[in-house]
Amino acid sequence: MRRLHIHIKVENFEESAKFYTALFGSEPSKQEPGYAKWMLDDPAANIAISARGDADAIDHVGVQVESDDELKEIADRLKAANASITEEANATCCYARSNKYWALGPEGAVWELFHTFGDSTTYGDSRPTMPANG
Repeated sequence: MRRLHIHIKVENFEESAKFYTALFGSEPSKQEPGYAKWMLDDPAANIAISARGDADAIDHVGVQVESDDELKEIADRLKAANASITEEANATCCYARSNKYWALGPEGAVWELFHTFGDSTTYGDSRPTMPANG
C-alpha cells in the first residue's frame, strides 16, 4: 500500500499533538520528544509533526512505499521526465531508517519518496541539498 506523507512543522508541539490526535481519532503510532506520527489506513496517510524549524508550515509532502523496487520505479519515472531528483540511501530521519529520493516539483514543492526498513533511536538529519529547477 502506498501512503501519502505530509510533514508539518509546528510551534507548540503539545497543542498540535492534541489537535491531530482528536482529528484522526487515534493516538500517534510513534511519538518521541518533539515528534509524532500517525499511520492512518483511511485515508492511507503518514502524517507527521515536529517541533523543528522556525515556522508553522508544511515542511514537505511525500509518498511512502513498501519496497525499494516501488521506490526505484517512481524515481525512474521522474528521471525520465527530467525532474530534479536526489537519491539518499540508508538515511536516518524521523526516528526511522529509509532509502529515499527527494524531488523538487516545478512549483518548488519538496517531495520525499521513501521506503522505511527500520527504526532509529535518533531523529536524524535528512534532506540533502536539492538541485534547482531548470
